[in-house]
Amino acid sequence: MKLINIGFGNLVSSDKVIAVVAPDSAPVKRIVQDAKSSKMLIDATCGRKCKSVIITEHNHVVLSAISSEAIQNRTDESEEQRDEQ
Repeated sequence: MKLINIGFGNLVSSDKVIAVVAPDSAPVKRIVQDAKSSKMLIDATCGRKCKSVIITEHNHVVLSAISSEAIQNRTDESEEQRDEQ
């Protein structure tokens, strides 16, 4: 199991991530509201502005204060380290 740092010491299993999207569009905002109402929302922003929304395979929605690009870079770096070993 590989964990991705999504900011402020919070980690998400890379095996469970379906998508990492920007929170700006109306459909993503609806996904976040639906997850909140069904108690499937995890807020990992530590009080900061949400810059990315992570959707997992079991319909949990995770809010992160770091950008989608930064999460992608962290994922790519961890895969490179795994390949070197």
